[in-house]
Amino acid sequence: MSTLIQQLDNADSVRKKLSKITTQAHKSKFGQFMTPSNIAKFMASLFVNNDNSHCHLLDAGAGVGALSCAFLDRWNNNNFNFKTVEISAYEIDDKLHDYLARHLGEYPRAKSTIIGGDFIELNTQGTLFSECKYTHAILNPPYKKIKSTSLHRQALRTVGIETVNLYSAFVALAVNLTEIGGQIVAIIPRSFCNGPYYRSFRKFILAKASIEYIHLFETRDKTFKDDSVLQENVIIKLRRGCVQKSITISTFTDDNFENIKINQHPYNRIVFPNDPEKFIHIPIGAEKSTVELSKNINHTIQELGINISTGPVVDFRLKEHLHDMPQKGTVPLLYPIHFDINGTNWPKIGSKKPNAISCNNETLKWLYPNGFYCVVRRFSSKEEKRRIVASVVDPSSFGMATMLGFENHLNIFHCNKNALTRSFAYGLAVFLNSTAVDENFRRFNGHTQVNVTDLKFIKYPSKNELIKLGEWALAVPFLNQENIDTQFERISN
Repeated sequence: MSTLIQQLDNADSVRKKLSKITTQAHKSKFGQFMTPSNIAKFMASLFVNNDNSHCHLLDAGAGVGALSCAFLDRWNNNNFNFKTVEISAYEIDDKLHDYLARHLGEYPRAKSTIIGGDFIELNTQGTLFSECKYTHAILNPPYKKIKSTSLHRQALRTVGIETVNLYSAFVALAVNLTEIGGQIVAIIPRSFCNGPYYRSFRKFILAKASIEYIHLFETRDKTFKDDSVLQENVIIKLRRGCVQKSITISTFTDDNFENIKINQHPYNRIVFPNDPEKFIHIPIGAEKSTVELSKNINHTIQELGINISTGPVVDFRLKEHLHDMPQKGTVPLLYPIHFDINGTNWPKIGSKKPNAISCNNETLKWLYPNGFYCVVRRFSSKEEKRRIVASVVDPSSFGMATMLGFENHLNIFHCNKNALTRSFAYGLAVFLNSTAVDENFRRFNGHTQVNVTDLKFIKYPSKNELIKLGEWALAVPFLNQENIDTQFERISN
C-alpha cells in the first residue's frame, strides 16, 4: 500500500515541477490547472460505496493522473466493493501522456485507457466513447471561455448543452455520460452559481442530477497556489437522475483540509423555490443570515417601482465624443472613480478617465436626465473586502448640466430612466452598503462582478422604509460602516 500512496505523491511532485516550467501561454491554451494531491484525496473521499461490482470511472482533463490515483487508492484500501475498475482518462495535452500512463500503470488491478483527444469533440460526435455510461466521474476540468460561434459551442448544442466555459461544458457532458445513480465529483469555479451566463448550465444540471455535497474554499489563494490562481472554487458532488434531498455544505480556511465545518441544508435554502434563474446559494454557517431572517426585508425591485440598468456608455465605442474635462457642449461622464461612500466627486482632476461626454444627436440616447440616482460598481478587485459598493449621484455636483452619462462599469437604480427622489436614492445606497447585505450577497456570488441580475435578486425593505433610511443618512454629518450597520439593525428587526 505504501507504494501506491507514494505514487500519488510522485504525481504531485510531477505536477509541481511542470507548473514551474510550463509557460503561462501553454496553460492558457488548454485552460490547464492540475490538481494538488490533498485536493485529489478529498475529492475521492466524497464517493460513497454502493453495490456496483464494476466501476467505470471517467477522468476528463486527467493531467498527470492525480484524481484517478486518489480514487484507485481508495479502492486498494478496500473502501469500495468493486471487483473491477476501468478508467477512461481524457487528456488533450500530449505532453502529459507519458506521465499519466506511468502513474496509472502503477495500479495493475485497474484497466486504464488514455484518450488523447478533445473531450467535447469525442463525446458530441457519436463516437465509440460517447456510447459509454460511466458509473463514476471525477473532474478538474479546464477553465477557458467558449465563444458563441466556436466549434465547441456548436458541438455542445447538438447534445442539448448551452454554456460559456470549458469547465461547465465538461461537467454537463460528464452528467450526460454517467448512468442513473452515478456519482460525479468536480472542482470548478464558483461563478456558475449565479448570473445570466450560466443560467442554461444550472438548469441543465438541476434537471438531470441532484446536488449532494458542496465544499466552499473560504480563501481564494490556496486551492491552486502553485499556479497563482485566485479564482474562487468549489468542489461539488452530483448524483445522476436521483431525487433531490438535503445538501451537505462544508468549508475550511486552509489547504490542509483541517478544521472543516460541515452543515446540512434543505434544498430550498440552496436553490430558492420559484427562482427562474436557479441561483445556487452556498450558506457558510448553519444559521440563516440577518437578511433572510428579517420580515422587513422582503420586497422586490418591481414592488419598489424602480429599475436597474447597466451604464450604457461603452467608452471605446464613443471615443470621439469623450473629453478629459467638461467644456461647452458636454455633460458629465461618470465612472466608479467619481464616487465614494459619502457621495460624488466630479470632475476627477488628474484622472486617466474622461470626465465628460458630448451631448449631441449621436450620444443623447445613451444619456440620463440629471438627478439623484443610486449606482453600484459592477467590478471589485479580488482583494477588496466588499463586493457591493453603492453611491449616490448628487445633481448639485454638476452645476447646470441637464444630462448625465453613466459608463458601463456602473449599475444604475432609476425609475424608467428618470431620477429617484433624494431620500430614496440615499436609502438604497445605505441599505446596499450594509455589512449584512454584502455578506448575504457573497453567499451566492462567487466572482468579483455585481450584475444587474444579481441586484434584482436581492430583497429590499419597503420604499417607505428606504426613504426613512435616506432621511437619516442626510441628517448625519458623516457616513461610515459602523453607523450604517447600526441603522440596518434597526430596520431589520
